[in-house]
Amino acid sequence: MKPMKSLDDVNSIHINQDRKIHSATHEEILKGATTDIYFLRTLDILKEMDLDSTTVTAEIFPRKHGVFAGIEEVKNILKNKDIEMWTLDEGEEFSPKDTVIRIKGPYKEFGAYETVILGALASACGWATAAREIKEACGEKSFLCFGARHVHPSVAPVMERAAVIGGANGASCILAAKLLDIQPSGTLPHAAMLIAGDTKKIAEVYDEVMPEDHKRIVLVDTFKDEVEESLRIAKALGKNLYGIRVDTPSERGGVTPNLIKELRYKLDMAGYNYVKIFVSGGLTPDRIKKLSEVGADSFGVGSYISAASPIDMTMDIKEVEGKPVAKRGRLPGLVDNPKLKYVQL
Repeated sequence: MKPMKSLDDVNSIHINQDRKIHSATHEEILKGATTDIYFLRTLDILKEMDLDSTTVTAEIFPRKHGVFAGIEEVKNILKNKDIEMWTLDEGEEFSPKDTVIRIKGPYKEFGAYETVILGALASACGWATAAREIKEACGEKSFLCFGARHVHPSVAPVMERAAVIGGANGASCILAAKLLDIQPSGTLPHAAMLIAGDTKKIAEVYDEVMPEDHKRIVLVDTFKDEVEESLRIAKALGKNLYGIRVDTPSERGGVTPNLIKELRYKLDMAGYNYVKIFVSGGLTPDRIKKLSEVGADSFGVGSYISAASPIDMTMDIKEVEGKPVAKRGRLPGLVDNPKLKYVQL
């Protein structure tokens, strides 16, 4: 599919009436169909002035502190273009106004992709930054990203991949995990217990059918008191039980520090000190710190990551044919960042 380079190309886009999903396809993104229309208008005007091949250097900078993610998609968007590019590595932290990407080449080679590039970076960096905040709250303890259900399925893998870049120890979204070349992580949902009618019954079958190396973690808040159910499951599965998951709903007050403290104490008192406590449900960095202090071992985090605000990114042309330029309010010329590395596209 050829990239869009003119307003005339917009007329070639026809929406199939039986289109099932509203999100853009890979081909549409790479073609430039999700860009803002004024970039194609600009290319038409510059071409009329014989200026569309003008060599420019553009820099991208963020509006606030964060963690860099999304560059692999940007590389693929600009692959085979006649440009040079320098970027930060994924996972690097940046400060407001740091140059995170520098692109040099004929404007017509990349100008129409400004919207696409900035959008890919803004979302991924926002999610990665939220995951880094969770990681800092967890300290040495682990957490998984459970956020796929909170976003459109077309971007769920992007979000959970960014969360792992930011510090998550795993992702529940299958495609996100596969993109990272790791195994998807997760336990069992309440649906399993509700259909089976008894947590112990399904826990025993779960133990029986899972591979030996699988870490068996059982959800314990479906039918009974969480402490009572945990002791019941621990007795039934013995050493095969790796951990229990507590996901008490907000209608019952959620997972509280007092609940985790009691649960840890009574598991230890009954000889089940090897059983880990995994907590999920509306977790924030502050809640994680408090739950960790009283015995929680690991966490599942969804909405705090998935609902993170995108980090605004701006692309400015800083040189035209090697001469420093800038719009009013910005400083002309390149803004150095020693973390930038040259990328071979």
